[in-house]
Amino acid sequence: MKVLENLKYTAEHEWVRIEGDVAYIGITDFAQSELGEIVYVEIETVGETIAKDEVFGTIEAVKTTSDLFMPLSGEVLEFNSKLNEDDGDQPDLVNSDPYGDGWIVKISISDASEIDELKNSEEYSSLIS
Repeated sequence: MKVLENLKYTAEHEWVRIEGDVAYIGITDFAQSELGEIVYVEIETVGETIAKDEVFGTIEAVKTTSDLFMPLSGEVLEFNSKLNEDDGDQPDLVNSDPYGDGWIVKISISDASEIDELKNSEEYSSLIS
């Protein structure tokens, strides 16, 4: 399983890439491999402020549907349009490129102190090994 050093992680298998006061969020390589083929990503929270650990959407695989949990409090600014029907309908990008084109949402971080509560790559690697 690929775990990138420059990202932060949650115990629920979301990753966070922080760029100033904005964060990109997706699911980890481990999570996508456990879920299997991703067929749909549903995010109806764009424009909403979501608290840390609250559900911000769902991800549907052939076998199951899972909730997506917000790793940091913040406003959902954008849903990755490559994942939905309007702009290519490629939810499988979450499988093929989970840390790149398969990102799910972009948020404005409300409370930067919550970043310290996230796992680093070593801590997350220990969790999944």
